[in-house]
This record gives sequence, structure tokens and C-alpha cells, in this order.
Amino acid sequence: MMPLICLLAGCDSLPPEPFLTEAPFRPDSGNVSIRCGKLIDGIGDRALEDQLVIIRDGRFERISQYTPPPDDIVFLDLADYTCLPGLINTHVHLADVPYYAHDYSIYYRLTDEKLMQTATENAEINLMTGFTTVRNTGDYYPEYVYDIRDEIRAGLAVGPRVQTAGPYLTIRGGGGDILLPDHDESEIPAAIRTGVAETPEEFAEAARRAVKNGADFLKVIASGAVFSYGIEPGAPEMSQEDIAAVVEVAREHGLKVSAHVHSAQSGKDAVLAGVDSLEHASLLDDEAIALVAERGITLSMDVYNGTYTENVGRDQGYPEHIMQRNFDTTEAQRVVFEKAYALGIPITYGTDAAVLPHDMGGWQFGIMVERGMDPMDAMRSAMSVAAAHMGWENRVGAIRPGLFGDLIAVRGNPLEDQEVMKDVRVVIKGGLLFKHEAD
Repeated sequence: MMPLICLLAGCDSLPPEPFLTEAPFRPDSGNVSIRCGKLIDGIGDRALEDQLVIIRDGRFERISQYTPPPDDIVFLDLADYTCLPGLINTHVHLADVPYYAHDYSIYYRLTDEKLMQTATENAEINLMTGFTTVRNTGDYYPEYVYDIRDEIRAGLAVGPRVQTAGPYLTIRGGGGDILLPDHDESEIPAAIRTGVAETPEEFAEAARRAVKNGADFLKVIASGAVFSYGIEPGAPEMSQEDIAAVVEVAREHGLKVSAHVHSAQSGKDAVLAGVDSLEHASLLDDEAIALVAERGITLSMDVYNGTYTENVGRDQGYPEHIMQRNFDTTEAQRVVFEKAYALGIPITYGTDAAVLPHDMGGWQFGIMVERGMDPMDAMRSAMSVAAAHMGWENRVGAIRPGLFGDLIAVRGNPLEDQEVMKDVRVVIKGGLLFKHEAD
């Protein structure tokens, strides 16, 4: 098979991809036609049989019943595969890895080189796993994610299209802070705590800093994280007034706000303060779920991760309080997932990659279906549903003319067996072939 692009070895640089801004750009040069044995287009209710997909200048040009392909561009025969739009993960942390959870003081000692290396490697891993677009939902060191996002856009690094929230907006000592027991506060690098605040006015100022530095949306920690110290996941941290101050700044700049929540009270506070989405939502009660439905809030729920943490956490040295919190929230979150789906609440695909290894991003589809989600809805949660929530529905999330030419392929039918999503064989982003392991 003739390659469409030399990737990492032997290349001076990668061709630039279109910027997702209003700035001028040179279009991707990717031109390819693909025969798909089955095609899930990210929008429809059924898989289409034997389709021809044509990508020119990095965007989908035509999708139709298979006919002989044009002879002026490269042809890729995937007649034995299922093709899908490039996947979207709405909950990743590109600058983090799971093994940091055994001792968070690691973050006090990370070098610039290590942080950039981690972000660069994780970006490539996400792309090769089939996620051509990701939403990075906050970091202790946000500048490295800004950098890798911009390098990917400029064609200087391999990775997905990235939206990033910048720093965690969190109270002092809260779930997004890194104030650790038995460590003096003077040990903490100042760069880690740019989102730490205590009053609504301070939170508004922290939000403005994040926007100025390049955040694409904002992230608040409304209640304590499972992987944190000092505050329980169900304990509200930011007040409704704190969150509302962040929302007001976001609206001034046309941005959305995502809230990390576990407890029913913090979930209600975040919704009433005007956020656009809730992450985790593991301990929401029926009243909070009903409020989410009433206000049209989107949920991003990492319903697989608890299994992973239970399987490997003790071997990797996770503290016992993390293991207990994981136990307390895993099944609870899956019950909330079932109730939310039954009410028609929008659910986007979000794995909390970094708690989950970045190369396991495709492992969640199975548990979503197991807990009651229609298989096509599970697929769309990582395609058109996620794109619409991100405001990128005219760019990604579906295979239709005019959108960026992002396409992946798997061996088998993911509507019948979600396990095939763990092994993405082909990854095309903007018409450029980044992975080809088809038989």
C-alpha cells in the first residue's frame, strides 16, 4: 500500500493541518478514497453497507454507495472493515499519566522536559488509538498542553485536535489543588496553582487569566476528586457563587464551563450556577439528575475507569483512601449513567484518560452498552454528540461533506461487539494516513 504521508521517521516536518481558529491557514494536502465494508457515519441510526468515501484537501468530499474510485488519488480498500468518524474523547489529561497517582509529590519535581515529553507522547497515543479530537479537561501544568495543542495545529507534532481548559479552577487544598499532607507549601511550584482561589472575585480573576493564556473552555472543581487528598469526593468545595463567577467570565468570551462533581449538592450548585457540563456525577441523587435533565446539561461519565483502578491500583501503589473512594463511586456512577440515559440527558464519551492509560481510550464502549445504552448511541457519544457539545459540529464528529476528513477503521462490527473498539487498525486525520494495520 502506498503511504499517504511519511510520519515520524525520515521526515523533517509534518504538513500543517487547518487551524481551528479564524486565522489564515493552508489546507491539509490529504487526498484519499476509501472503500468501507460498513460505514457508521456518526449521525445516522444504522450502519451503511459497502460505501465509497472520498477525501480531498483534507475534507470529506463525497460519501456514496461503492463504485470504482477516482484514479487521481490514493485508494485504500477497507472492504472487510467498519469505518467510523475519528473518535472524540471529552475527558483527557495530556500532561498526566496514571502512575503519578501513587505519589502526587511527583508533580513538585517534574522538569520542563519531562512535562513536554509526556504531553507529546500522550497526544500521539490518543491519535493512534483512534481519537482524532480530544477535550483536555484541566491540568496542574496547563502551559504544556497549550504548547502541544499549538504544535499539533502547526504540523510540528503528531496528535489529535485539542480543546483545553487550562488550569483547574479550585479552592485552596481542594480536589484540583496539590497541597499534600506532610509536605510544606513552599515545595509547590507556583505554576501548579494558577487556578487556586478562595472568593468569587478571585475565581473570576483566575478565569480571566486562563482565557488570556489560551483556554478553549473552563474547568471548575465543584466537589472533591477521587484522586486527591484531604477532601472527600462528595464534599462540596466551590460555592454556587464561586462557580457563577467563572461562568460569567466564560460567557463574556463565548466559552463553556465544565464542572467536576460527585455529590448531589455540588452537582445542583454547578447546574444552578450555569455550567454546561458535569464530569463524573457519580453521587447525584434523583433530584439532581432531574435538574440536569431540566436544564439541558451534558454529562461526561468515565464509567469504565473504576474497573481499571480496582484491577491495578494496589499493585501500582495507589493510597488506600483512593482505592476506597474508587469503590464508593464506581457503581454509583454507573447507576447515575443508567438513570441519565433513560431521561435522554446528553452523554459524551469521556474516559478521564490519565486515570485510565491513554492507550485504553476505546475500552469504555462496552460498559456503556452493558449498562443500557443503545450501541449506536454509544458510538455517537464519541462522535456527533461530543462534537455538538464542543461547538465543533461543523468540523468533526461525522462523515459528511465539508467536515475534516477524519476516519478510523476497526475489524468487525462495533454495534454487535464493542470490544473491537479496543483495536483501531486505521487512523486517518485530515485525509492523512497516520496508522494502517489492516490485514
